[in-house]
Amino acid sequence: MNVLIDTQSFIWFIEDDTKLPAKIKDFMNSEDNVLLLSIASLWEITIKVSIGKLKMQKNFDDLIKDISKDGFEIFPIKPKHLLSLSKLEYINDHKDPFDRVIISQSISENIPVISSDGNFKKYPVKIIW
Repeated sequence: MNVLIDTQSFIWFIEDDTKLPAKIKDFMNSEDNVLLLSIASLWEITIKVSIGKLKMQKNFDDLIKDISKDGFEIFPIKPKHLLSLSKLEYINDHKDPFDRVIISQSISENIPVISSDGNFKKYPVKIIW
């Protein structure tokens, strides 16, 4: 199954953080699933690391080099995702641009998202958590 990973879930997975429930970690480790990491997540991490808002155990250079080794495929932002984004409502003033891109990718590709973020539940996406 193709599944899109939100930024926080990705970070928790690669950092082996206990905030990621064991059942989700097992799901992500299953060879039956294709883990898609939006380029928007990498963009978000890059910005937050560079301004000091995010500290990670893994060196950022190594994180980028090890993405595929860690079992993730980079998911590009396609024009149809942007079309979906252009029509996406601002529910309860949810303006996080990175979340909104991931939500739009999920909607336009009809793939579920692994996320604990309550904002994702406000949109017509299937959440795995």
